[in-house]
Amino acid sequence: MATAYVPDGDGLDDRVPFLARLEREDRVSLLGLGRELVFACRAPLLRQDEPSAYVLLILNGWTKVTTSAPNGYEALHALRGPGDIVGESAALTGRPRSATVTALSPVRTVVVEHEKFRAFVAGSPDVSLTLLALTADRTRAADRRSLEFAAMTVRERFAVLLLDLARTHGARTDEGIELDIPLSKQELAGAVGASREMVQRLLKDLRERGIVMTGRRAMVIVRPDALRRIARAQGPVQPVVRR
Repeated sequence: MATAYVPDGDGLDDRVPFLARLEREDRVSLLGLGRELVFACRAPLLRQDEPSAYVLLILNGWTKVTTSAPNGYEALHALRGPGDIVGESAALTGRPRSATVTALSPVRTVVVEHEKFRAFVAGSPDVSLTLLALTADRTRAADRRSLEFAAMTVRERFAVLLLDLARTHGARTDEGIELDIPLSKQELAGAVGASREMVQRLLKDLRERGIVMTGRRAMVIVRPDALRRIARAQGPVQPVVRR
């Protein structure tokens, strides 16, 4: 049984996915409005600036949510996985997509046309409030992270990111905490507002100090407490068993 590492007293509500927030009857009804659609690894689910035609409910697999600047820089805003909803904002407002969503692994979804989705939300006050709460939680978490990052060096932001990934996507192995989400150096850079070259230098330093090990498709955090010191985090790293 794999274990993920969780800092003490975290409890971020934005990580509770949309489908898990719904009552069973609402969840079944919503999924019944759509059809299954599978995306290959690295395939785009949604594209920034495109018009909205549907929302996607993720059943299996993980995705990244990114935006691209005119100069080509790509910022990584979030990872969305099983139970999450993507594309809902554009569907509800009628505006173009605000971000690109890309599969990080094979992803199985249910696609619901936006007319059906809007009618479903409009017909259920409970679902409307649940969707509003999800939006508020995501916005609050993003604002808090932006504020925290503004007061940190790139090195500190990178340590925070790795600890966060260890908690949400880490499995304990004999060597340490293996991150089971395949993010490239460019994607890691986009998550902390740095260049790929900077992240490469930071990883080299962490490897030389025995804090992490990196391979072709995996990263292992060997000394999470050392990362916590870099990130100036408080309290011990606690494991929680994934069911």
